[in-house]
Amino acid sequence: MADKNLVLKLKQKAKELRKEIIEIIYNAQSGHPGGSLSEIDFLAALYYHKMKINPKKPDWSERDKFVLSKGHASPGLYAVLADKGYFPKSELKNFRKIGSMLQGHPELNTPGIEFAGGSLGQGISFSIGLALAGKIDRKSSKVYVMIGDGETQEGVVWEASMAAGFYKLDNLVAILDKNQVQETGMTKDVMDIDPVADKWKAFNWHVIDINGHDMEQILNALDEADKIKGKPVMIISRTIKGKGVSFMELNHKFHGKAPNEEEYRKAIGEIENIDIIKFK
Repeated sequence: MADKNLVLKLKQKAKELRKEIIEIIYNAQSGHPGGSLSEIDFLAALYYHKMKINPKKPDWSERDKFVLSKGHASPGLYAVLADKGYFPKSELKNFRKIGSMLQGHPELNTPGIEFAGGSLGQGISFSIGLALAGKIDRKSSKVYVMIGDGETQEGVVWEASMAAGFYKLDNLVAILDKNQVQETGMTKDVMDIDPVADKWKAFNWHVIDINGHDMEQILNALDEADKIKGKPVMIISRTIKGKGVSFMELNHKFHGKAPNEEEYRKAIGEIENIDIIKFK
């Protein structure tokens, strides 16, 4: 079971990062708050606990790698990378500006970025390439990839998943940020992807199904993934798009909408009032 002090520490960090996400998007008046808020608890667990990384040496050959396939949710990842010291926090003010290293979708000139995300469905295929290379090079490191539930409607996701199971890539951990909403509405109404657990099991994946805002469940899932041999791991992270800001939660309008000043102040206030003990 996850250490209680660690759980509280990571929940506090995720709370701080939620506030940073809103700041980044509000300052730019552009970006995707919903998917950034739904992913951030998992990113906190990965970057502040699980992953083997060195921000001073982003290209360290023994590092674990993280691929954000749902690249529109870059504010969450940028907030983490800046806080970890991959680049100065002052760069966050340049989000989506022409010439900035922090574009709307991640680019490879940004320290800490492994994959130029944007075209949905491609990240899991790219991650399989990284995992296969790791096997060939006999590396002990892991590859983590996060995909979205709307993204999972892409056919390439399933071609890639079949290949990962076939090659028994137990150094690959995928996270489905199942936040229930995509650009035009509820995922179940646009193109229902359920039953996703059965689908990945059929492709020879080990599947773990959790509440993706419950830090203890996240940590336990990552520990379980470390023990799996001969199969890739899919963690179905059941989340709420816009989690932590009431008027953004499950609201497809905030898939790609920056808050105005009134919404910004309300969002920051709600995040500041989050009780991390009860939050999940």
